[in-house]
Amino acid sequence: MKAMIFAAGLGTRLRPLTNDRPKALVEVGGYPLLEIALRRLLAFGYEEVVVNVHHFADQIEDFLQRNNNFGAVIHVSDERKQLLDTGGGLRKAAKWLQGGDSFLVHNADILTDLDLHAFRRAHEASGALATLAVRDRKTSRYLLFDEAGLLSGWKNAKTGEEKISRAVPSTTALAFSGIQYLHPRLFDYMPEQEAFSIIDVYLNAARSAKIAGFRHEHSQWLDVGKPDALEPAAELARALSASGFMG
Repeated sequence: MKAMIFAAGLGTRLRPLTNDRPKALVEVGGYPLLEIALRRLLAFGYEEVVVNVHHFADQIEDFLQRNNNFGAVIHVSDERKQLLDTGGGLRKAAKWLQGGDSFLVHNADILTDLDLHAFRRAHEASGALATLAVRDRKTSRYLLFDEAGLLSGWKNAKTGEEKISRAVPSTTALAFSGIQYLHPRLFDYMPEQEAFSIIDVYLNAARSAKIAGFRHEHSQWLDVGKPDALEPAAELARALSASGFMG
């Protein structure tokens, strides 16, 4: 089982903590965010992981080496020269992720006790090209799903801008949780430019392929993007550690 962790972000919202370290190495509950993500993946049986790097990339590489890659096979996807956004970063890592079964992609700054086994089973049962973890929460940008739970569009709640992949009678607006299961065929839908958003890829693919949503309101979930998230993140990190990172 393979996975990728997005760890290349600049972490500007977490300054000054990220003035001298990458966001992925900011600590909550005694653990760097990257370590929590890795331990979670290992606990659920993922043994081969790609980690992309950009901001303070050397620190992430040193951290992984000091910890002997936590016993996993870890590939570092180097974006030092150019930050490639989520879509471009994923495509750069394609050589490690193509040619097999579906794989998990997880943002390093997301903390959750989501059952990754249940998530994988739902993806495999649906036959979807991609399955996106989503929940009903307030945000500025929403993914729009039809009555069958398939992606049909995107909406910016602040500006009213919409991107519609498929016209459907009614939609449910849900927030993306930064975790997704992808089949390697998704790479066929990616554009030629180097840097691009994975959300735009999903919206393009949704015109002709199944992009499913996986709702997980019953799970705890935190985006550790701002300083005010650090205290609740520390509590969740300690709870995850106590459970063996299984949630």
